[in-house]
Amino acid sequence: MDWQGQKLSEQLMQIMLVAVAVAAYVTGFMIESFRIMMLIYAGGVVLIALITVQNWPLFNRHPLKWLEPSVADEYSKEPPQQQAAAASSGKKKSTKK
Repeated sequence: MDWQGQKLSEQLMQIMLVAVAVAAYVTGFMIESFRIMMLIYAGGVVLIALITVQNWPLFNRHPLKWLEPSVADEYSKEPPQQQAAAASSGKKKSTKK
């Protein structure tokens, strides 16, 4: 799922949760049953999770273009040998007063 797909999924989830909550409340109020209201809301939450959590093609319309490893190495700040040496010598030098 790309970044725009995540944003779309989040917006759909919020809109559908509000719609299900309103529908569950109205139904529960008309039937005068708190249990039915909670069951409708819980079913809606499960349905919304199945719709928005999956990586549907709808949410992957703008795939990211990754750099090739050789191109990415050219843009690093230090050569790989210096990075490895800096990582292995992670000891801090003590200063004397």
